[in-house]
Amino acid sequence: MLYLYAVFSVCCLALLAAGVIEQRNHYRNLKLMPSRVLVNGIRGKSSITRLCAGALRGGNKVVVAKTTGTAARFIFPDASEEPVHRKFGIANVVEQIGIVRRAAVYHPDALVIECMAVMPALQEINQSKLIQSNIGVLCNVREDHLAEMGPTLDDVARSLSRSMPEGGVCITAEKDRLAILQEEADKRKCRLIAVDPESVTDREMAGFGWITFKENVAIALAVAAQLGVDRQSALAGMWAAPPDPGVLSVARVLYRDKRVRFANIFAANDPESTFMNIAQLEKQGLISRPLTMVINCRPDRVERNGQMGALAERVQPQHIVLIGEMTRSAKVAVPAGLQDRVTDLGKMPGDRMLAELMAVVGPDASIVAVGNIHGQGEVLLHELAALPSWEPQGSGRSDSMLRVSTTPGFDVLAETVFLERTHR
Repeated sequence: MLYLYAVFSVCCLALLAAGVIEQRNHYRNLKLMPSRVLVNGIRGKSSITRLCAGALRGGNKVVVAKTTGTAARFIFPDASEEPVHRKFGIANVVEQIGIVRRAAVYHPDALVIECMAVMPALQEINQSKLIQSNIGVLCNVREDHLAEMGPTLDDVARSLSRSMPEGGVCITAEKDRLAILQEEADKRKCRLIAVDPESVTDREMAGFGWITFKENVAIALAVAAQLGVDRQSALAGMWAAPPDPGVLSVARVLYRDKRVRFANIFAANDPESTFMNIAQLEKQGLISRPLTMVINCRPDRVERNGQMGALAERVQPQHIVLIGEMTRSAKVAVPAGLQDRVTDLGKMPGDRMLAELMAVVGPDASIVAVGNIHGQGEVLLHELAALPSWEPQGSGRSDSMLRVSTTPGFDVLAETVFLERTHR
């Protein structure tokens, strides 16, 4: 028995020693990157991460970035990228250690990394132990992950604030809960910078080949300014940056004799962001009435399914099509006055789902897909990818809101809603 205790003690000491060595190596790797930017918030983190990296590249900085959203990507200093491979496909904050180790090889001027933690305690560990950023981004406070960070939006704001850098700088576009963020920043002796989206002009936004928002661009410009990059250089870098696979996009697809504008809004899976995106697309004339609203439901997102069903009251679509599992959770939330517009397709083979959806819409239709991309949402996108595209009369392909590749190693099929995986 004493022998077993001795073996156990030796193993524990060995593990402790290995942990100490790994921690020291990790901290040494962090010191090789003088500027570390941690991007947190509810919506737009992946896009902001890419915009920040692009803005810094525009200032001739060596930048490594990593996104976590729709598809996790490791972005090299030359803007090429590759997927982040995960064991068993499960995301874990510990993967940030490997990302930092890999990024340190390039001795970058800056690391821009998206926060992948949801639990408040893990958000704090991600900042204090794993990244130790000196510039933080807290893009917004929205209604999502309420079970982990809520139940109120004030609670969400305080939870997100746990990623603020002690004695550093935090940049935000949040307005409604700015006072709470300022209070939390003061606790950490962190300088809070609130950006004004209207400081970004329409002319500057016209330089983007995909759809993005002034809030995101304003944040990236503020990050670039903190690191000494002038506005024009930062904008040029952002314009050249590849978009995120989950970027808001509109594709024109032809199904038999029907011309359809399909807006992929799956990435904005909280109701406020979803409504903002629909309004933005309507304002730009990229979609038009009558609208068909497709809600993809997931069995593990019952609350969100209901939120999207209730959102129909603000959107006022002509048709509401439910796909996925536990669609009843969305249907019961649809206002009584719109119940006669609901078509519940549930879960079915992709070709049949596409046929049933297209049977609902008119000959010249706009479809907005909301909720969440996983499950039947991915199936629907796969079916749409096989359809031919169409072009409005008197316009060229450049009118498509899907970005055509300008960066080596980043390929987009302009006639579909898919962004191909890129490999270094």
